[in-house]
Amino acid sequence: MKCSGVKTVIALLLLMGSSNAVFAAAVPETFSDPAKEARARHLQRQFFCLICAGESVDESNSSFATDVRRLLREQIAEGKTDKQIQDFFVARYGAAILTKPPVEPATWLLWLGPFGVLAIAGGVAWVTIKRAGKAGT
Repeated sequence: MKCSGVKTVIALLLLMGSSNAVFAAAVPETFSDPAKEARARHLQRQFFCLICAGESVDESNSSFATDVRRLLREQIAEGKTDKQIQDFFVARYGAAILTKPPVEPATWLLWLGPFGVLAIAGGVAWVTIKRAGKAGT
């Protein structure tokens, strides 16, 4: 009696875990319509994979990129505009997901950060060269 109860619980847990895959809407990996497929690929190139360094969602094979591609294709199938899709991903992951984030106060660090790092590195190099010059004299 005790053993069959455990088996029942395990069977129920397995059934609950697999139910999401059974009831999930099927999203094509590629659209049969060439225009929709081109649009999906274009949009996939506009989002960074937040797991991979410097790769777009289109290039990455990470599970995150796979999920983003699936969500993106779902939204295209639902008839959403490119702007609505972009707004969805920015609301969900922030402007850092965009390969070309808008220039606004919230993204100034993304735009100006590389120049700041370059200025700091140049300052450190300049100080190091000056100190080396004084030590050699």
